[in-house]
Amino acid sequence: MKRTVRLCRVARILSNLDVPIKFNPIMKKKKIFLQTWVLMVVIFFMFCTSVVCSDIDLAKKSTLETILKKGELWVGFDSGYMPFEMTDQKGKYVGFDIDIAKEMAKAMGVKFIPINTAWDDIIPSLTTGKFDIIISGMTVTQERNLKISFADPYIIVGQTILINKKHERNINSYKDLNHSKYIVTSQSSTTGEQAVKNLIPKCIYKPFKTENEAVNEVINGNADAFVYDLPFCVVVMVMQGKDKLTFLDKPFTYEPLAWAIRKGDPDFLNWLNNFLRQIKNDGRYERTYNNWIINTDWIKNVQRLD
Repeated sequence: MKRTVRLCRVARILSNLDVPIKFNPIMKKKKIFLQTWVLMVVIFFMFCTSVVCSDIDLAKKSTLETILKKGELWVGFDSGYMPFEMTDQKGKYVGFDIDIAKEMAKAMGVKFIPINTAWDDIIPSLTTGKFDIIISGMTVTQERNLKISFADPYIIVGQTILINKKHERNINSYKDLNHSKYIVTSQSSTTGEQAVKNLIPKCIYKPFKTENEAVNEVINGNADAFVYDLPFCVVVMVMQGKDKLTFLDKPFTYEPLAWAIRKGDPDFLNWLNNFLRQIKNDGRYERTYNNWIINTDWIKNVQRLD
């Protein structure tokens, strides 16, 4: 700012110069040109100084700086979305997203703090500062993007269907469910719910607070079909699907999952995207993917749906 003050003083001095002019027309043009040039230089440096100061202030306000100062990464998620985040039989949070979040905290040199939050409250909790980031298998949508910012997608999934065993000969795709005689369930405020409302509008839709409640409604014979993300439906089939459910495993939507942060934080977003590129190329992502997505040995250690 001192440099800007000095330049302004120079500009004022030059503008007040009253030098005797022997060849008035030419010298007057030179004086006007010199004054204009100096003023342009001053304005340029003032603009640059303003931009630099703004960038510095923005960096200081970044959630990344807050995380480093407190020495903790507060991660919001909704436990129950297998195999991404769930609770094991010892009451500990485990899953694909949990392991990635721990790697993220390790890369920052801070402590991982898990904050389990009901799905309907997860975005409001982020925007009001109850945690630093959502790592909870959240699908990128334009509606959500108006409220929060997303990093690059870390995995691609889609909606699939679990139907009650009694319908295995009659229902072969989501189109067959588009009739008022069928009851279809999903978790409220999810892309599963959106898929039902947009693509199966004629069915009777029953939303539930959790995905476990929604799928159990079909298992217990109180509904005909459950619409949800492919990975979760795979796990349900392994755990409880035999003799009770039929799995229509071909996804009928395209859904990228990504980490979510508060809007207006380019530094944190940049760090997250670089972190994702790094783990996808150094083996950490592949190792985590194999442990939770490819392998299903962990199922025996997690709490059952019921």
